Amino acid sequence: MNTKGKILVTGGTGYIGSHTTVELINQGYEVLIIDNLSNSEAFIIDRIEQITGIRPKFYEFDLLDQSRLSSFFEENPDLKGIIHFAAAKAVGESVDIPLHYYRNNLVTMINLLEGMKQHKIENFVFSSSCTVYGQPDKLPVNEHAPIKPAESPYGYTKQVNENILKDTIGSGAAIKGIALRYFNPIGAHDSGLIGELPRGVPNNLMPFITQTAYGIREQLRVFGDDYNTPDGSCIRDYIHVVDLAKAHIVAIERLIQHNNKNNFEVFNIGTGNGFSVLEVIHSFEKTTGIKLNYKIVGRRAGDIEQIWADTTIGNQELGWKAERSIDEMSLSAWKWEQNYRNTKQ
Repeated sequence: MNTKGKILVTGGTGYIGSHTTVELINQGYEVLIIDNLSNSEAFIIDRIEQITGIRPKFYEFDLLDQSRLSSFFEENPDLKGIIHFAAAKAVGESVDIPLHYYRNNLVTMINLLEGMKQHKIENFVFSSSCTVYGQPDKLPVNEHAPIKPAESPYGYTKQVNENILKDTIGSGAAIKGIALRYFNPIGAHDSGLIGELPRGVPNNLMPFITQTAYGIREQLRVFGDDYNTPDGSCIRDYIHVVDLAKAHIVAIERLIQHNNKNNFEVFNIGTGNGFSVLEVIHSFEKTTGIKLNYKIVGRRAGDIEQIWADTTIGNQELGWKAERSIDEMSLSAWKWEQNYRNTKQ
């Protein structure tokens, strides 16, 4: 198969990983996925094939399994790069079971980087998060903002993993890395075949909205209406998952083509616009015509008041820009929810 080369996507059956896999295949890359299916479903591989006409090679194992990972690298000596999504990712859960988060999120990063050094793989894109900023002193927040003490073990693993990557590169390893600090991905692929699929009760706003609209959840809770924001609810920078996926392609190509200015770089990936929880709810109601049953309740521990990105550096350096509106995000998420529920085996 004549491709631009092999890219490993860890966590490739997950929400962002699956959308990034689709974009990589569409751009002519051969994609290999490692996923332990702890928070995703195997049928997503079928859906990726339905969308692209090409089936990515799937390896089901845990990145904590060093010997299996070592065998994988030996079987695939010609990897062009790695995009690393695989991680436990629920803020609240990380407070309850911190050791799981520290082992799962940090040791897997170490295992990957050790494998890269040993097998001379150069290019690494890390799925970081705006949680590294905490509640910024100044908005919009840019890449030079101070890293605040993390609000949760999850947020702390993102901070530590950025440092592990930076220090590994700084130690003279022949690795180049980009950490993409992204804001709040929502929405789904235009086909309606892949989207956000949380196990159990959703932790994120949009799947809770769509599940409430579909009748799976009785009521949507809005955590707090007394924040210092125009309507009192929290403000976030919501980005369409397809826009986010495309940023990963641009980042890995920047490294492959040696266009990076430093061996470790960091970019914000957002829209540069903040929307409140109530604005997202109203966008969904407007675009779908469905009235949501929601209730204002008290604030949730660990939530910051407001954050949105200054995307200037990422837009200029990567030549990338988020294109899709909040209404497009709402509508695509609803299309995915309906499609998934209606075709579920």
